[in-house]
Formats: sequence, structure tokens, C-alpha cells
Amino acid sequence: MIVVTGGAGFIGSCFVQKLNQMGIDDILIVDHLRENDKWKNLVGKKFEDYIDKIDFPDLLADGCFDDTIDSVVHIGACSSTTETDTNYLMENNYRYTKFLAQTCLKNNIKFYYASSAATYGDGELGFSDEDVKTPDYRPLNMYGYSKHLFDLWVLKNELQDKLTGFKFFNVFGPNEYHKDSMRSLVHKALPDARDNCMIRLFKSYNPEYSDGGQTRDFVYVKDVLNVMAYFFEHPDIGGIYNIGTGKAQSWNELANAMFAALNVKGEIEYIDMPDQLKDKYQYFTKADLTKLRRAGCDYEFMTLKDSIADYIQNHLMKSNPYL
Repeated sequence: MIVVTGGAGFIGSCFVQKLNQMGIDDILIVDHLRENDKWKNLVGKKFEDYIDKIDFPDLLADGCFDDTIDSVVHIGACSSTTETDTNYLMENNYRYTKFLAQTCLKNNIKFYYASSAATYGDGELGFSDEDVKTPDYRPLNMYGYSKHLFDLWVLKNELQDKLTGFKFFNVFGPNEYHKDSMRSLVHKALPDARDNCMIRLFKSYNPEYSDGGQTRDFVYVKDVLNVMAYFFEHPDIGGIYNIGTGKAQSWNELANAMFAALNVKGEIEYIDMPDQLKDKYQYFTKADLTKLRRAGCDYEFMTLKDSIADYIQNHLMKSNPYL
């Protein structure tokens, strides 16, 4: 059996779909559905069972899954970069992850987990996932720090050859609709772009970047799934790896790709950035793919224009937008 935590969430549910496409349906979904629409991400997917994330650790510790779990893909986490409850983030993102990892190691279960490009901070020290550089990074927010702490724990205990971590960059795509403010701009801006031919972007407060010229490594979730599948099919390859395109592109480029996908001539309005974001804002991200390529993954990512066109035309504009 394969356990996917966060299996009803954005990347998690998409990975369940990817597993189904690979002919795998002996899957245990672990999540915390509460009163939202995440359950819709599970419709049509094949899996064995569902367990709430609160109950799963105790069941795992009690040996309820002895000899039944082959691997755990731990995607579940609080992904809000503006979350200020540090105790919650430490417990949910760090301690929960550490418990799962320790249990998997003890029982010879392969463990995959989600890290984040937020661990790199302002990018001044680059975006290399080489182990020797990891301790020097300084995240800008508590979310990034909670992810960074677990990466450091892995390295401190020299477990990188036994676990596989994914440093996700700016992932966008189907099944993200429930993420509120953490949704991609593509999802949030679509109604205005479609109905009013208008997209609003933050002004720049860094003289090195023009308004809308701030850059990100935008990566489509379908590309992310293919890279994850590579490591799933090569469980002997351990380590912590960047998952991004290796290209930095501006918010202006993303907005124009949206207009192109909608076949409209649009306008961009630049708005003030909230004060609480100004000193925590990443002006540049770009995945260094050297380590990923060295691991044998030579996957070629879709262009930003093509991936946004696919997302909008084949998902967001359809009556069934899910993956």
C-alpha cells in the first residue's frame, strides 16, 4: 500500500491521479477534510481507504499497518506563507513530518516528503539544493522555516540517502481552488482577466525590478507529477531535490500568457503590496537543476505559455476543472 498524506489537497490529489495512471490504486489517503470542498479532488480517483490526519499517527504507531505499507508520500502540510501561528506550524509541518519519517525508517518504508523553495529566503545565497549549502539559507517566513527545519534534521542525521525530499517552487494547476489566498495568480486572476481583460499585479519596492518584473520559477503541476514519478520509480535514489523549471519569469510574462490563452488584449494594473508582505517578499526564484539532472532525471518542462494555456483551456474553462 502507498500512503499519500494531503491526498485530497492540491499536489497530493494530483499525485493520486498520477499513481492511478501508472496502474496503482492500492492507496491510503490521509488528509483533514473539515468543512471545505477538497473532497471534490478525490472524485473519480481510485484508492483503498481514507483516514483523517489526526488519527493516522496513532494508528501507525500502534502497528495497524505493519507489513502493509510500502511507501509514504508526505505532501500534507500548512502551506500558507502568511500563517503566524508558530506553534501550529512547528507541530503540523515539522514534528508531524519527523514522526512519520522516523516511523518509516524504523519499518523500512520508503519516505518521500514535500519541502519548499521558501526555505531559500530572499535568494541572496542562490537556490542550490546541494546539501553543503542548505544550513546557510535563511527563510523569510515561518512556513519556510518549518520546512527548512526538517531539511536540516534530515542532513544532521545523515538520512538524505534514505529519504527523498522535493523542494517545490511556484506550483500552479488543477485542484488548487481550495487554497484561498495561496492559490496561484492564474486561478485568482482568471475572472477579471476573462471578463474585464484586466490583471492586477503588485508594484515593486526593489529598484532592481520594475513593477510586475519580479520573477518566479513557475512550474506546472503536471510537470511536478512527472518528476515525482521519476523518483517513485527509482526508490533507490535519495536526497533533497529542487522541482522547478530552472527558469525565472516575470509576473508580467505570466499575465500576458493568461491573456494569450484567453485570446484577449488585456491590461495590467499595478497595486500596492500589503505592508506585512514587503519585508518577506521574494523578488526572484529560480531552481538550480544541477542535482536533479545528476540524479538522472532529464525531464523537459513545459513552457510557461503552454502550461498556462493547458490549465486555462483544458481545466479552468471546463465544467469539470479537476485533474
